This record gives sequence, C-alpha cells and structure tokens, in this order.
Amino acid sequence: MRLPVLFILVTVMLDAMGIGLILPVMPDLIAEVRGTGLNDAALWGGILSAAYAIMQFGFAPTIGNLSDRFGRRPVLLVSMSVMALDYVVMALAGSIWLLLAGRIVAGITAATHSTAFAFMADITEPETRAKSFGLISAGFGMGFIFGPLLGGLLGDLDPRAPFVAAALLAALNVVFGLFVLPESLPRARRRRFDWRRANPAGGLMQMGQLPGVRPLLAVMLAYQVSNFVYPAIWAYWTQGVFGWDAAMVGTSLAAYGVAMAIVQGGLVQPVLRRLGEVRAVTWGLILNTGCLVAYALIGQGWMIWAMIPISALGAMVAPALQGVLSRAAGADQQGELQGVLASLSALSMILSPLMMTQAFFWATREGGAIWWPGAPFALAAVLMGLSLLLFLGIQARAATATPAE
Repeated sequence: MRLPVLFILVTVMLDAMGIGLILPVMPDLIAEVRGTGLNDAALWGGILSAAYAIMQFGFAPTIGNLSDRFGRRPVLLVSMSVMALDYVVMALAGSIWLLLAGRIVAGITAATHSTAFAFMADITEPETRAKSFGLISAGFGMGFIFGPLLGGLLGDLDPRAPFVAAALLAALNVVFGLFVLPESLPRARRRRFDWRRANPAGGLMQMGQLPGVRPLLAVMLAYQVSNFVYPAIWAYWTQGVFGWDAAMVGTSLAAYGVAMAIVQGGLVQPVLRRLGEVRAVTWGLILNTGCLVAYALIGQGWMIWAMIPISALGAMVAPALQGVLSRAAGADQQGELQGVLASLSALSMILSPLMMTQAFFWATREGGAIWWPGAPFALAAVLMGLSLLLFLGIQARAATATPAE
C-alpha cells in the first residue's frame, strides 16, 4: 500500500475514533462529572453526540470546499493538528460543559473525512472509486475497532486515559503526513471558494441539481440515521439489559468494527463485481432491515456475538451508494460532493442519537407503560425499510424512463 493512502486510512481511522473512543466510557464519564444514573446519562450522551455531529454537519461542506480551493494536503494536516490538541483538552475536562466544548471542536476537526474521500477520488478512475471508497470505509471501521478498545481497556483505569492515547496518535499522524502526503489536486483543477456553496444548504442545492442525485441523497440520509443506532445506543443498551461493563462494551464494539473492516476492505469489490452497485445497495438494505429487527428482539447476550458478523455485511451499502453518487459529479466537484455526503452523515449523527436515546429513555423509564430496551432498534428498522422502498422506487422510475430515451 502506498504511504499517502496509508496516511488517509489512518486519518479516517482517527476520525472514527473520535466517535468510538468515548462510547464505552460515556456512561461512567457522565456519571462522574454529572453525578447521574444510567437513564439520565443516556440523555446527556445523546446531547454530546449531537453536538459533535452538528459541527460536522455545519463544517463538512466548508472543509470540502476549502480542499477544492487550496488542496487536500493543508486541510488534512491542519485539521489533524487541531484534533490532537482537542484530545488533550478532553483528557483534562472536569465538567460537562468543558466536555461539551471538546466534542464541538472534535466535530469540526473530524469533518476532514470528506477531504479524505476527495483525495481518493483524485487519484482513482471513476469506475474504481467504489473500491477506493470501500478502503476508506474500512479505515473508518478500524477506528471503531481501536476506539472502543482504547475506550474500554484504558477506561477501566481512568475515563480520561483513552483521550491521552488518542492525542498521541493524532500528533504522530501529523508528523507522518508531513513527510509522505503529496498534494493530489492540481492547481488547474482547483476552483474559487464560494460561501454560497460552502455550507450544508448551498452544497445540497448545488449537488441536488445533478441528474438523479437528490433522491439518492435522501436514501443515504435515511440509511445513515438508521445505521447510527449502533454507536448511539449500544453502551446503554448492553449495560442496562445485560449488565456489561466498559471493557465488554468496548470489546463488542471492536468486534463489530473488525467485521465491518473485513467487509469493506475485502468483500466490497468482489460483491460489486458480481452484483453491481445498484443490486449491492438493494440487498444490503434488505439485510440491514432484518438485522435491526433481530437486535430489537434479542434477549440474551450471546445472541449479540452471533449477530455481529451478519449485520456487518450490510456495510456494503455506503461505498456502493457513494460510488453511484460520485459518477454524477465532475472532477472539480468531488470535494464538494464528499462534503455534502459528510454533512448528511453528520446530520444523521445529530438526529439518530437524539431519536434513539429518547426511544431508549421512554422504553426503559421507571413507571413507564412498557419496558423494551430494544425499541431504538425497532425504530431504526422502520427507517431502514423506508430507505429500501425509496431506493427501489428510484430504480423503478429509472427503468421506466430508459426505453423512452
């Protein structure tokens, strides 16, 4: 593997660690700074996750457009440097408000995965981009391996210890990038920075003008809101239902990350070669819907370990759908497109934690009408089913329109 690609994979891995690192320690960390129980901690966990995602949503198009104007290298290196400093601040956080401020800055710096996707789009041909995007998704999955592992194992020593380790990793990656990362966007392909396009609304409007893109963006949003139920609720669900500690939560999330990395790094290309991007998305959405229903009904801990490798197969959806969308954008719009997709991902991380933690709160509250900890997964299954129906409708309309053309 070429060193620049390795740097990109490490970068998106560290972006993902910003999410996965805090998940196993979130209940204990909030309890320490707030003095609350699990039920209330889940609500604050949703707020912290939403704050992180709001920043990604707001700044991903800006950073994507900045990379289209100034190049990928400076954007990636500066953001990674700020991320290293932010992890230090979070390691020292002694109040919920400082922790919230740290998550806000972390959300801004983690928005660079749009630039990472654009870098890969720069160096690959359109017909092979889905494979390249699968590699980046595999790097993201590796972040969900190492993040929860650090959070779970080091979190047993101190809830802040994982952030110290993450700060060191981010700083080392900056040094690595200074030596190996070239600029992938030639000056001739750069375009003027425009604030009207460097925001979520402007970027969505610009991308929505491309033929067939707007409904596909809706599919992507519904899929991501549904799929984010796992990091949003996992720690609270497993602790509340099965009594798992931080180490067990981290280990299970790491196992899910390993399974995702295998799928996205090793199985995406064979699946796409056999099924094509459209059928891969269709069957992936069907599989995801069924798995979410199964998680909603799980009553014993061992069932989780059986479901993890099966549900990870659904990770083929994102790179396949990104490949379809990337074909619709020009060479000078890849950063902008990936910025819009990053904003959709961030929007899902705003909506999903708030929706799923609320569902968990109301389905497990004392004196409530029902006690169903799996309710968030049932809600996610409904959303995943809606994304499947929307995608099938798009393909049906395309098939009807093709003969007339």
